Amino acid sequence: MMMSVRGLTRLSRSGYARGRWVYSSLGINNRTLLLEHSTHFRSPLQSSQEVLGCRVIYSLVSNALSTLGKQAQFQSSSVVEEQLDPFSLVADELSLLANRLRSMVVAEVPKLASAAEYFFKMGVEGKRFRPTVLLLMATALNVQMPRQPPEAAEDTLSRELRSRQQCVAEITEMIHVASLLHDDVLDDADTRRGIGSLNYVMGNKLAVLAGDFLLSRACVALASLKNTEVVSLLAKVVEHLVTGETMQMSTTSEQRCSMEYYMQKTYYKTASLISNSCKAVALLAGQTTEVSILAYEYGKNLGLAFQLIDDVLDFTGTSTSLGKGSLSDIRHGIITAPILFAMEEFPELRAVVDQGFDNSANVERALEYLANSHGIQRTRELAVKHANLASAAIDNLPQNDDEDVQRSRRALVELTHRVINRTK
Repeated sequence: MMMSVRGLTRLSRSGYARGRWVYSSLGINNRTLLLEHSTHFRSPLQSSQEVLGCRVIYSLVSNALSTLGKQAQFQSSSVVEEQLDPFSLVADELSLLANRLRSMVVAEVPKLASAAEYFFKMGVEGKRFRPTVLLLMATALNVQMPRQPPEAAEDTLSRELRSRQQCVAEITEMIHVASLLHDDVLDDADTRRGIGSLNYVMGNKLAVLAGDFLLSRACVALASLKNTEVVSLLAKVVEHLVTGETMQMSTTSEQRCSMEYYMQKTYYKTASLISNSCKAVALLAGQTTEVSILAYEYGKNLGLAFQLIDDVLDFTGTSTSLGKGSLSDIRHGIITAPILFAMEEFPELRAVVDQGFDNSANVERALEYLANSHGIQRTRELAVKHANLASAAIDNLPQNDDEDVQRSRRALVELTHRVINRTK
């Protein structure tokens, strides 16, 4: 989507109450960054919302799409002069990474090997979203060497740096897939990426062991980087994944209904991996603390936006489009942003949430409240806010006139648009 004006999108205001929350993002050189959110939103959607069975739909689709289209028009100082496909820019490297990942997860025991490579096989690798972000970030942060060594030596240094940054992308993808395998066991999921989940096909025990095996391979690759700060960052990510999952499993009634708690959990479960991996790429490039923090902020806000849209799609998508069951969160008793926002408008929804969703009638009641609220719209607006913050981080990177650097930065901004506008 074209962008022309600098700054963040100011969402239009209405007479509704403004919710504010503050939470801290951990792990940025011991600095605590506070992110404050004010919910501003337009007058209600003109289209009425209904619940048909278990689906939340809008009766006037064109009006809804028009409204959401306006929300997604981000503002940024970067002027897009060409339509970029971020994935095409790094397609060749992604193929190399995919081949290397398949070779890295080979195991001596055939059954473990089959399990570990289950989501790395051709055709089921997924979108490879995280490696794409990291490869683009690596180019976006490209810097000239402080001294001018002979050309051959410079090429060698450049290739070595790129190889190390590719390694971070591989590590990130292994950690991500390991977390999916473990999550599917905890959620008793039966589908993932449009096929049977590993736990459904091979059983829980093998799925857990395959996830552990991937984490061990990621650790070996991480050690090969011989960079203690990067090792510490990505080790913290694994801790965050476990913490976030535990927060989701063991919540009090108050925590389940807290937006602050939800956003902190979302950071741990989704945004920590991509944000700290972006920072790792910057550190390997020898970037300053300030630039490393900007890389971190891009990844953090992109990750939060991604998960917020995921929460929307869980209500509005279909099992076919998502590659996994729709309405899975609420059926597992997981309260996400759309329901939290709906609760602000309808406090009586809290009683339904407290009763739990083992009873399908409670699921139906919650969906009815959601359909009559602005929960979906407000979640999208919050996602847009974080997408804008991610774009702003790229805009604030040091000036660099290199064509490849500029193109990669535009592609990173383009990814924020795709995150917001995706349907699966």
